[in-house]
Amino acid sequence: MSRTKQEWSELLESELPTKEKMVERNRAITAHYAAWYLKKPELFKWSGMAAFASRQVGLALAVAELMHAPDKFTGGSSQTESSASFDLGQLFQQGVNTLLFIPSYMHSMAAQQLLLADLDQLQRGNNNIFADIGWAHALYLEGGFKEFEKNCGEQEQEYMYEGFRLIDEGAQLLERGVEEERARRIIWEGNVLLLRHEQINTLQPIFAAISSQGRIVISFGSELDFSGGAKASFSTYSGYFETLTGMKSVTDSRYRWAWIENDVLPAWKRVECTFCEGSALQMELRQLAAQAKSV
Repeated sequence: MSRTKQEWSELLESELPTKEKMVERNRAITAHYAAWYLKKPELFKWSGMAAFASRQVGLALAVAELMHAPDKFTGGSSQTESSASFDLGQLFQQGVNTLLFIPSYMHSMAAQQLLLADLDQLQRGNNNIFADIGWAHALYLEGGFKEFEKNCGEQEQEYMYEGFRLIDEGAQLLERGVEEERARRIIWEGNVLLLRHEQINTLQPIFAAISSQGRIVISFGSELDFSGGAKASFSTYSGYFETLTGMKSVTDSRYRWAWIENDVLPAWKRVECTFCEGSALQMELRQLAAQAKSV
C-alpha cells in the first residue's frame, strides 16, 4: 500500500536539515528535485528545472545565512564546522549577482534588516514549493496516478491534478509505444501546469510580501544557469532600465510568467532535450542529487 500525502510530507520533511540551516536545507531540497528528475527524465521536466531554480535560490540564502550569523563566515569565535560554510569569494565564483551584496554593505542597519527579511521570504518560498509539490512526485513514483488522485486536495485540482493527469496519460502512451509525439507534448503541458501551480498558487503570496527595494534586488538576481551554458536572466529579458527602476519585477506574476514562457522554458527545453547517459546535463544533475548525502 502506498503512503498517503501526509505520510510522504512528514517523511520528506524528516530528511531535510532544520530551517535554521538555510544553505544545507536548500541543498537537500535541490538534491531531491534532481534525484526525481534522474529517476523519470521522460516525465519529470518540472523537477529538473526546479533543481536549477532551487540552486540559484541557494546563492541568495547563503547571503541570508551570512547576515544571520556573520561570525560563521568571518572566522569569529562562534564559527562551527559545517558543510555549508564558505567565504564570500566562493559565492562570487559561483556567480551570485553582485547587487545582492550592495544593500548589506552600503546601506543603513535598517536597510540591512529589510533585505534580510526579503531573503527570509525567499527561504520560505523555497520551503513552501517543496512542501507543496514534492510529496506528489514521491507518491507518483511509489503508487502512480491513482494513488496521487486519492490524495489530491481541492486546492490542488486546478493545476496539479490536471498536470499529473497529462503526465500520466503521456507515460501510458510511451509505455505502449503509440502516439509518441503527442505523448511528449502532453507530458510537457502537464509539467507546465505544475509550474503554473508553483508560480501562481505557492510563490506569488511570498513575492507579495517582498519590499520595493527587495523586488529590484531579487529581480536582478533571477537568473537560471542551466547545463551547457544556457541561461535565462530576468533583467536581460525584461530590460536593465525597466528592472532597475522597478517598472518590471520578477515578483509581478505578469512579467515573471512572460519571462518564464519566452525565456526560461525555451532555454530549459533546449538543454533538457540533450539528456542522455553520460551527457553534461546528467552529470550536473547527479552532482546536485549527491548533495543530499553530504548534508
